[in-house]
Amino acid sequence: MNRVLIKNAKIVNEGQIFEGDVLIENDIIVEIADSISAKSADCKIIDAEGNYLIPGMIDDQVHFREPGLTHKGDIASESRAAVAGGITSFIEQPNTVPNAVTQELLEQKYQIAAEKSYANYSFMMGATNDNLEEVLKTDPKNVAGIKIFLGSSTGNMLVDNEKVLETIFSGTKMLIAVHCEDEATIQANLEHYKAEFGEDIPMKYHPLIRSEEACYISSSKAVELAKKTGARLHVFHVSTAKETNLFTNKIPLENKQITAEVCIHHLWFTDADYEKKGSLIKWNPAVKTAEDKKALWEALLDDRIDVVATDHAPHTLEEKKNVYTKAPSGGPLVQHALVAMFEAHHQGKISVEKIVEKTAHNPAKIFKIEKRGFIKVGYYADLAIVNTGLPWNVKKENILYKCGWSPFEGFNFKSRITHTFVNGQLVYQNFKVKEIQAGKRLSFDR
Repeated sequence: MNRVLIKNAKIVNEGQIFEGDVLIENDIIVEIADSISAKSADCKIIDAEGNYLIPGMIDDQVHFREPGLTHKGDIASESRAAVAGGITSFIEQPNTVPNAVTQELLEQKYQIAAEKSYANYSFMMGATNDNLEEVLKTDPKNVAGIKIFLGSSTGNMLVDNEKVLETIFSGTKMLIAVHCEDEATIQANLEHYKAEFGEDIPMKYHPLIRSEEACYISSSKAVELAKKTGARLHVFHVSTAKETNLFTNKIPLENKQITAEVCIHHLWFTDADYEKKGSLIKWNPAVKTAEDKKALWEALLDDRIDVVATDHAPHTLEEKKNVYTKAPSGGPLVQHALVAMFEAHHQGKISVEKIVEKTAHNPAKIFKIEKRGFIKVGYYADLAIVNTGLPWNVKKENILYKCGWSPFEGFNFKSRITHTFVNGQLVYQNFKVKEIQAGKRLSFDR
């Protein structure tokens, strides 16, 4: 039996911080108390030394690039980076190669993860204009949800047929997650700037090409359709102030039919950073203005926005060095997401309790993930210890992404993830990932 006793922790759970111990047997939390003594000689004791013990982050949107794009990243490499960042579960998106748009292709990804993943995993089923039959076969018990790109993506994944959209929205009880950018608006903006600059458009125009208008047209349409059909809608990576007004904080999360996510990069960077960072912060949707960033923080804190995620999407530096029209959008974030949120805590922007709510509790509630996202007896022991007084510098030698770079390179974080547990296994400790692929397939209470 695997027995682990975590002592002297500041336990963060459901809006409270209390000092105590946590006992794990095999993969489950079996006791939480002020003080617990080791029940047997084979019990491994870990002294948290007064640091925070939090539920591991559940990242509801990542692109781990396997199959088909494994020169950028793969499930093993990126899940290793994730556990180093205190992320214990991830939900991966369908725009791999081939796209996960049939039940067979979707299941192949689960089989890869079962062999390789250091963190718990689920994969979204991808929708296209012509795979409705496959989409409706998706099992709500063991698949996180349906993903729809309402802006261009890899392969055939742009869904722009209104009839198909309405059929999906009205035909499934599963959570539907959407990428919202209006393709016609983007293409018109792109042609305007290409006429002026050719292919080498200065990066600062990215948020004007993939504009506030492009985001709002698409997200407002998705929200309207969800209201019309009663669909369970989750809007990924909200990036503008205008969009935050589409969401409500007037009802409890459990009663919301429409929820929203914000990503680390939209909470951290602004359009002023393009001059220094260039394509390294080229994401879709684009990083926008300081006013947008401020509004996103306000919406996160007042609960119009429910979840913080990464949209982790690595590319090689060689790919990123291309001219604007050829440089791909996306960047690696899983290793640095939680410490970035704790940096915001140091700046007085957010409490530790709220960080845990937005990164662990709420993703578990929104996706109805079974027995994860909380520090509770009977729940899986997916945990991270965070030392808020142990600074470290992000540099090439400690970056674990396969692509080998980070938009945070050179930054000094004040907090460090010292330990990560996945299903009760200590998989990461002080900059070292242990070779334990402890990840399990997520299941859902639906």
